[in-house]
Amino acid sequence: MLKTCKSFFEQSITPVSLDQYVLKVELKEYLKINDTIYEVDSKAESGMTFSRLLDYKYSDVLRKMDPDHLVALVTEVIPNYSCLVFCPSKKNCENVAEMLCKFLSKEYLKHRETEKCEVIKNLRNISSGNLCPVLKHTIPFGVAYHHSGLTSDERKLLEEAYSTGVLCLFTCTSTLAAGVNLPARRVILRAPYVAKEFLKRNQYKQMIGRAGRAGIDTVGESILILQEKDKQQVLELISRPLENCYSHLVEEFTKGIQSLFLSLIGLKIATNLDEIYHFMNGTFFGVQQKILLKDKSLWEVTVESLRYLTEKGLLGKDTVHKSEEKLQCNFHITKLGRASFKGTIDLAYCDILYRDLKKGLEGLVLESLLHLIYLTTPYDLVSQCDPDWMIYFRQFSQLSPAEQNVATLLGVSESFIGKKASGQAIRKKVDKDVVNRLYLSFVLYTLLKDTNIWSVSEKFNLPRGYIQNLLTGAASFSSCVLHFCEELEEFWVYRALLVELTKKLTYCVKAELIPLMEVTGVLEGRAKQLYNAGYKSLVHLANANPEVLIRTIDHLSRRQAKQIVSSAKMLLHEKAEALQEEVEELLRVPSDFPGTVGASLEKA
Repeated sequence: MLKTCKSFFEQSITPVSLDQYVLKVELKEYLKINDTIYEVDSKAESGMTFSRLLDYKYSDVLRKMDPDHLVALVTEVIPNYSCLVFCPSKKNCENVAEMLCKFLSKEYLKHRETEKCEVIKNLRNISSGNLCPVLKHTIPFGVAYHHSGLTSDERKLLEEAYSTGVLCLFTCTSTLAAGVNLPARRVILRAPYVAKEFLKRNQYKQMIGRAGRAGIDTVGESILILQEKDKQQVLELISRPLENCYSHLVEEFTKGIQSLFLSLIGLKIATNLDEIYHFMNGTFFGVQQKILLKDKSLWEVTVESLRYLTEKGLLGKDTVHKSEEKLQCNFHITKLGRASFKGTIDLAYCDILYRDLKKGLEGLVLESLLHLIYLTTPYDLVSQCDPDWMIYFRQFSQLSPAEQNVATLLGVSESFIGKKASGQAIRKKVDKDVVNRLYLSFVLYTLLKDTNIWSVSEKFNLPRGYIQNLLTGAASFSSCVLHFCEELEEFWVYRALLVELTKKLTYCVKAELIPLMEVTGVLEGRAKQLYNAGYKSLVHLANANPEVLIRTIDHLSRRQAKQIVSSAKMLLHEKAEALQEEVEELLRVPSDFPGTVGASLEKA
């Protein structure tokens, strides 16, 4: 019987190539110079062949406002198909989106009108009633901008609307090309530049790769807009091979090789020079060493990196072992090294962090959160900070005496900020990094008090996406500093303080909402609803009836209600267990020791 079945299937099934099942989407590449479109053709002598002339009636006003003919290019595909327009800068994204909507037909307003109204309503809901005026104007036309100035909630909502076809056009920066799966029928590159840098081949391929996706579309096309002066450089761009891929370890040894060595020794994967060198030979960096290391050998880089870590006090040397040929010693991680390793602190900043925390112990100001926030403001964002000195001075002048004391301890005076704001020459040297870091601390401090990204964005004239990234970075760094302090006994005083600050930075809501936001599925808006409905603590939520929750809280499904109650019960149970363990630990004290809890209980 089995043989008969086998024979039947062998005769019935004809072997086929996997290629038959792969949905291939053709990607056509075009170049636009003035009003002429050329198709990229590797067989042609010039690298391109004439395709067509743009057939679109342009008024004098439109020609002046839209010299790149973007209106003509996008209206060929939207609203029935999707389109991405890559712009060189964030501001340019917003300007292009607004410009396009000025000249789009009013007919575009009718396309999926109800759903676009819903998108606007949802944007207001997630932003506490606020809405970007540009998006308010462009979304009714099915158009939106997409860049890092948006908050993560805004980006997610807009991406969902684009994926479902409610929005048909994004004006975006090059960051959308990497990591976000938002395909389009047509991709337009407004210029062969990212900011002021000319496009690299891999950037170009990444962007045009958004056009056409298997299973979604049958065709995809890209159009690169260029000026006559850039023609030769663009033809070289589209014909050259992709740039080589190199190990990231070569870029910054402090962030790469030295961090790797600290981890190897901290985890006891490799503890001596020979073992570490052998490990390095097996890495991608080791394979590329002849290309990447022209003046030094991999052995020399390994020795130098270990010497640097030892001199910095992150590594120590153990007993020296003698062999016939050489001396061999083992490395161990020091307390500072372990603190940096456990806290995942960038080695470029670990000694600065230690110094700042040490200095903070001499006069930690606890009348406000400002001093603690300063100590947990990420170092790597300081170099990117460019303070608005008038805003800086205005914020400085509003500080309380205790907050001004923090600035004084850091060496930043109001007179210095005032002189910078008025453009006066300054003779006294002040640490620029400290000044910039304090400015970022002001942003975070204001945000924790206001808990509203929009109002803080307006106060400091910063994109709301930037402020959200700063907040996320500070919450992450605060947690890292907490782990750093847990490994160093001298910083015991920071531990409890940083636990609470990390929570505040993570949730960035009024203090009374934090316990509710620890529950799975409860974000700020939902926490406010629950709090206003009388569910003010974890105990209230754990004892809640899901059916009552559904009737009390707007837009809450039965599944969500059950999940909230279940999560609250689990959290409450975990906290109770933790407290029980603490009690048991206290009761383990020998009962015959006078004055102890154990002795007192025994007498009772």
